[in-house]
Amino acid sequence: MKPTLFVLAAGMGSRYGGLKQLDGLGPNGETIMDYSIFDAIRGGFGKVVFVIRKDFEDAFREKVLSKYEGHIPTELVFQSINDLPEGFTCPEGRQKPWGTNHAVLMGKDVIKEPFAVINADDFYGRDTFAVIGKYLSNLPQDAKNDYCMVGFRVGNTLSESGTVARGICSTDENGNLTTVVERTEIMRVDGPVCYKDEEGKWVAVPDNTPVSMNVWGFTPDYFAHSEAYFKEFLSDPKNMTNLKAEFFIPLMVNKLINDKTATVKVLDTTSHWFGVTYAADRQGVVDKIQALIDKGEYPAKLF
Repeated sequence: MKPTLFVLAAGMGSRYGGLKQLDGLGPNGETIMDYSIFDAIRGGFGKVVFVIRKDFEDAFREKVLSKYEGHIPTELVFQSINDLPEGFTCPEGRQKPWGTNHAVLMGKDVIKEPFAVINADDFYGRDTFAVIGKYLSNLPQDAKNDYCMVGFRVGNTLSESGTVARGICSTDENGNLTTVVERTEIMRVDGPVCYKDEEGKWVAVPDNTPVSMNVWGFTPDYFAHSEAYFKEFLSDPKNMTNLKAEFFIPLMVNKLINDKTATVKVLDTTSHWFGVTYAADRQGVVDKIQALIDKGEYPAKLF
């Protein structure tokens, strides 16, 4: 059974100043998502599901989905702030949905096979989809609680314009994830990659230290775990009074690891990550995509 690619595309894009998921960055107006879909098809994925906001469905169908007809089947699901388990209501004043794992839950009725989760606005590279596509395709048909994530080498995820925040991953002797520690300031300091610790000191780490860039692989049982834990999350009063509380994927994954419910294999990739966080990043991404086309990694026109 071919795995499914689940694309998280419901973000507001507020820092970027618009719907960056629909911004054409390739030579023929390709979006970053288009490159991910192209790489996923090469990596053996059989379907793409997008989670978006209902209010830009028409623009999304016209500008995005129409391109993939004849290349790969697609489906849309919608993330709404009010899509909550029975017995829960959205607190007054909350404006944003409930985070990345809430977005993942929106796929529970249409995804019945192993699936990978990615961000819409991150450029992950061909090797990322080859690596996770192979892992998910090789799972036994009835596999459960056997998950994975792509661990990017931290040296391949840095910014030329300042520090970045990354989740630095630790693994056990079997290559399974044990912890993800969020480090909010990472950059090269006189050569080595370093992060700033709690005392403000720079700590060097090897260039190949794995970090999470939100590329996860799950089997469908993950939805049931998420539904159960989302109820726990919403039952905690602090998550209802904090109007910005979010149900993130790492929160769910850490619980499953700590409870010894699931294992998460960390997969290595040689891909270089890049993305558009601020409007000023745009031209750099355009230039990097063009350089990959010039090297022959992508055709000038994808679809």
